[in-house]
Order: sequence, then structure tokens, then C-alpha cells
Amino acid sequence: MIQFGLGRNWIGRIRLALTLLGLPYAVCKSGIRPAVSCSSAQSFRAAQSFAASASHLYTTSTRTMPSSVAPHTKSRCPQYPGSKVKRFPVPDDKVDWSRAWPQYSPVNHTDPAVTKRPQWADPDVGAFSPRFNALDGAVDRTSFEGSYSVEKGKPLNPRGRTGLTGRGLLGRWGPNHAADPIVTRWKVDAKGKKISHSVSKRPVLQFVSIKRKDCGEWAIPGGMVDPGELVSLTLQREFSEEALNSLAAAPAERAKILERINKLFKSPGFQVYKGYVDDPRNTDNAWMETVAVNFHDDTGSSVSELPLQAGDDAGQVQWVDVDSSFPLYASHSHFLEVVAKERNAHW
Repeated sequence: MIQFGLGRNWIGRIRLALTLLGLPYAVCKSGIRPAVSCSSAQSFRAAQSFAASASHLYTTSTRTMPSSVAPHTKSRCPQYPGSKVKRFPVPDDKVDWSRAWPQYSPVNHTDPAVTKRPQWADPDVGAFSPRFNALDGAVDRTSFEGSYSVEKGKPLNPRGRTGLTGRGLLGRWGPNHAADPIVTRWKVDAKGKKISHSVSKRPVLQFVSIKRKDCGEWAIPGGMVDPGELVSLTLQREFSEEALNSLAAAPAERAKILERINKLFKSPGFQVYKGYVDDPRNTDNAWMETVAVNFHDDTGSSVSELPLQAGDDAGQVQWVDVDSSFPLYASHSHFLEVVAKERNAHW
């Protein structure tokens, strides 16, 4: 699992700066994600300046995610979401590609919504020649997990077998990059005083949660990074569209929303996670990866005062108490646990 100790060395600082600025990495070695080339002096200088200053992004000094986790489980859910397709059962000890398994017979499935070739989807392999483990035009096919294998022209999930080949509901062969903005505030009483949990005695955080239309599960608002788009812009755009429904707002209201959003997203952000996501949509050949960043409205003066309104892919949206008992989509519970521990809040 990739870790993010920013203070460990200067390379870590530069990687982090480039990710949020959307610039190409200027250092190329195993595990570092090149975006354009290894000779961008301008990008290198910008990253040094960004990392040396009091940046808007910081990482926890403690381990953000377990160093070893159980083989992806949601990626092996028996029935593929949005369909009646059953995955070929994959036991824990057969997940890793290094384990020989001649009997493995995964089901092939790509959703009709993908095969119709919308703008966000690739053609079928054979109809084009993607450049895997590289920046393929404007499409980033590199992985936060490092270099992944390609077999018979198709990329292999770096976390192992899922019981299903093809792309399922995912548009890209290989990594499908997303961004998850975790917007939080303190839970307060009528006088504005922080409310502490009765058991842990720690203050309670609240986060903006949406109820996904596709599966009915609660989740962090987020979405796919458009080709060539800065991750920082994706974070802001997806939150605005999914939690505040800015697309449907009147011009005057949209300007008000934008002002508050800019205030929050210019505040210090905490990078919670960057890497593979155990997502039920994953297949042997297509998988989700994300950058999750926490933006905290500490004083309650930015987005806390805006009325939440579901939009885009969200069925409902509301402020939810951060608590280990609250079930969430994909790996989102892990993200909230990291945020709670970093801010010394109840979990």
C-alpha cells in the first residue's frame, strides 16, 4: 500500500505538490507516476516552490492506511452491480495473479452503457491501441500502484483476480481515476459549542454524504477525473455538482456557491489517500483509483452555511456524523477513519 509521509524526504513533497497542481512528475522511478515527461524543469521548480511553502495540502505523520489489507473484497462481490451477472467465485488464496489457477474461468461483462461508446469510454481492445502504464494522449493510464501487467493486450488488475473480465461499468481499460472531496465540519450545539460523543468523549465530526442513485449506498461525493483535468479542479467540481447542485442554481446563487466553495477549497487540505479503491465495479481489466482529500470547515463559516441539494449522480445529500457504525460505499469508511484520527475526533 502506498503511504504518504510527506516529511520523509523531498521526493515525497514533490510528488504531493505535483498531484494537486496537476503537473507532471519530474522524477521517474518505480512507484512514481509520470504524467508527461521526466525532463520538465519548469514543473520541477514549481513543485519545489509549492512544497517548500506552507502548502494547502498536508499529510498525516502517522500511517494513513494499513500496510497490508485483506484481498479486495467488494471487487469480488458475487453479483456485479447494475446487472444480473454473477462473478466467478474467487477465494482469498486465489486472488493473487502469482498463484497458479488453471481452473479460473472468469465471466466476461461490459455494460451496454459502455459498449455504446460514450465520450468517457474507450473502444474495445483491438479497435484501438492504448498506451498502458503511460499518459495516453490526455488519458492517464498510469497507476498509483506502480506498473501493472498487460496480458493479451489487456491490463491486469494490480490487486488480483475479481472473477470478471471486461470493463463492467467502467469506461477505461486499466485505471479509472477519480477524486473524492471529504468535506467536514464540527457538530455543534445551538450555542456553537462542539458536541462530544458520550462514549469516546471526543468531538464529533460531520461530513457531507450523498446517497448514490446506482446502488443506494451512502458515499463521499466524488467523480471521475476528466482527461487532462487537474485533480484539484475535479475535487471542487464534483463537490459543487453533487452536494450543492450548482448546475441547477440561478446565476446569482451560483456565484454565492462559488465564493463559499473557493473559500473552503483554498483552506489547508489533508490528503487522506491516493491509490487503488476496492470498488464493486472493478474487474480483472478495469479498476478504480482515487485521490481523497479532506477539506475542513473549522469555523463553520464556508459551505456549512449553504443548503445542501443533491444533484448529478446523488439521490440524497446531508451532513452525517462521522462514526464507525455508519456503513459507506467502497473504501470510504477507511477514508473517514483516517480523517477522524488525524483531527482527534470521535470514530
